[in-house]
Amino acid sequence: MRITIEDLLKFDRETVTKKILDFIKYHYENSGVKKLIVGVSGGVDSSTTVYLCTRAVGPENIIALIMPDSRTTPEVDIKDAIDLVSALKIEYRIIYIDELVDQFSEKVSSSFGRELSYKTVGNIRARTRAVLLYTVANEFNGLVVGASDKSELLIGYFTKYGDGAVDILPLGDLYKTQVRALAVYLGVPERIAYKPSSPRLWPGHMAEEELGVRYEEVDLVLHAVFDRGIEPERVPEVTGVPKKVVDKVLEMVRTTEHKRRTPPIAKIFTT
Repeated sequence: MRITIEDLLKFDRETVTKKILDFIKYHYENSGVKKLIVGVSGGVDSSTTVYLCTRAVGPENIIALIMPDSRTTPEVDIKDAIDLVSALKIEYRIIYIDELVDQFSEKVSSSFGRELSYKTVGNIRARTRAVLLYTVANEFNGLVVGASDKSELLIGYFTKYGDGAVDILPLGDLYKTQVRALAVYLGVPERIAYKPSSPRLWPGHMAEEELGVRYEEVDLVLHAVFDRGIEPERVPEVTGVPKKVVDKVLEMVRTTEHKRRTPPIAKIFTT
């Protein structure tokens, strides 16, 4: 038995789309909300998410937030995001987060007498965006729709209480490579569908460079272990992914388990 990326892409786009649309409609109609609130970055995940939301509930029931930081967000991403939501006729706002990030960072930095690391500041960016999304959700009685995919969730490639702070995850059961394929099927422009992934948390930030692994390899390993039930030691043979890469991917899964769980409670009166 050999598992390839082609195997992952052999899914019925129409059936998957219908399931996701039904999922979004169900939560929209049963949550007592009036709006879906979506952060749109110009990347494939958020673009696919907002396409699906538009088809599920109509553009008039969506508010999109574009939240760039001028130091980390390329102009092309901002343009792609604006063009996308404009084409879909969705109400949107552009909120630059530079000042908010700086004020927060400087407050903490001065209190501790040390400069914050670039990763700490990067996570402040992600959490600032979450605060903005939930502020708008509170004000307009909305549900925050997340854009993380199955690959990111399993390897923990998201900021805890940042882009991981959402109400629903329509793409949470699709791997990154599958999301790209679905994006093309839905009509997301190919320049967005195949744009290299990046959370844009610091200048020049690229997902695969930080991970040190290509998403095609990540997805093959995760699919083999979690969907096919293949023992980790057999994954290199079955997928062709080198053992050191398999080990790295599974280590990311192991060390980020806390991100996928609610906070543990000390049991006092219950077992």
